[in-house]
Amino acid sequence: MFAETLEAVQSSPSKRMIYVRFVLAALAIMVLFKTFRFGRWGAWQARELSDFDAFYIVARQVWRGELDLVYRFETLIKLQQAFTGSTSFMPWTYPPQFDLLVAPFALLPAGIAYLLFISVTLTAYLLTLRTIAGNSFAQVLVVLFPALAINVGCGQNGFLTGTLIGIACLNVERRQIIGGLALGAMVIKPHLAIAAGVYMLATRRFVALSTATSFVLASSLICTLVFGWQIWIAWLGAIRESAIFLGYGFYPMFRMISAYSTLGRAGIPPNIAFWAQAAFASLALFGGVLAVWLGKARKMSPAFALGVTAMVSVMISPYAYDYDLPMVGIGLALLLPDLAQVASSRERSAVYGLILLAGAYGMLQSARLAAQFGSGSDLSDMNDKFAPAVGGVAMMALLALLLRLLWRATQPASALSQAAQAAE
Repeated sequence: MFAETLEAVQSSPSKRMIYVRFVLAALAIMVLFKTFRFGRWGAWQARELSDFDAFYIVARQVWRGELDLVYRFETLIKLQQAFTGSTSFMPWTYPPQFDLLVAPFALLPAGIAYLLFISVTLTAYLLTLRTIAGNSFAQVLVVLFPALAINVGCGQNGFLTGTLIGIACLNVERRQIIGGLALGAMVIKPHLAIAAGVYMLATRRFVALSTATSFVLASSLICTLVFGWQIWIAWLGAIRESAIFLGYGFYPMFRMISAYSTLGRAGIPPNIAFWAQAAFASLALFGGVLAVWLGKARKMSPAFALGVTAMVSVMISPYAYDYDLPMVGIGLALLLPDLAQVASSRERSAVYGLILLAGAYGMLQSARLAAQFGSGSDLSDMNDKFAPAVGGVAMMALLALLLRLLWRATQPASALSQAAQAAE
């Protein structure tokens, strides 16, 4: 079975070390290669826009005192085209806190800025994941490798958000202030912190919640002092524009992992797809709350409940992408100690396979489209004709599987044993 093959990765210290070294070496090679690409050295003078390019453009606008321009479509597209020499475009909807975070990178050449950003965040993520996973670190790395490669390839912040959620999970039980600070720092991507906030509310971690709230308010005040109160109006305007773009399918939806993207690519009208996403998000939050209840009833460990919370965090928003999957890696690391007891070999195979599929699909589709139409093509323009959103299917199936495991845990011990045997 697929599960046994993957789990054999951690069968001995020497085997674990081989796989860890292989994954880390592959990531290091990718980082060096992408450093040249983002630095626009050699053959990459003009190329399509990538995520870190967008970060770098915003950082430059901070120092120019014209940050509000990145929150308007008509001015942002000109900035991005001037920087890359391509026609590709990425809307900007990050809150001002993230603008402040990336601002120092504009003081460095683009390639060096990318190298520093991705190296620091990747290292922090790997250290956090290693602390959580323990001897299962190699197995989690193998399952998560496509998602790690995606973040390195586009220069996204999935390592940063994964680290923050990991720190919150590590500290929420005994060091609530640290956990709350990590949760508050998720203000850079607040839609990915909803499930963790619900977990802390359900477990009455009020110190952590108040710390997170204080961090958000304090950082918002700092941004207001630095950028002026008008920046919030500009940000809200960008969010309204992005909702219109999403409704028209202007995002690269084949790389999204939400129910909305899957239904939208299948031809479902945007308003129906939105309500379906809301229902899916409600089920995801229900799964997190159910896991907390099972933990309190001592039918599952607190780590399992945290793992479910980390996994469903990427299932709430219609804007979730494959580069957000490092958070799922944190969840998997938390689940693994108990997964063999609550899930059959077939079910574990499905968990691993669905995470791999969600991470690999967008990357493979991007490579195929680039090979077919040229690496400088705007892949979002080809969205409608060529690429369904399979990552969202994987996430919906993963949620269904998690809910199945949680529901089984609510049954009496005899029924639980019979269900586990039937699942084999």
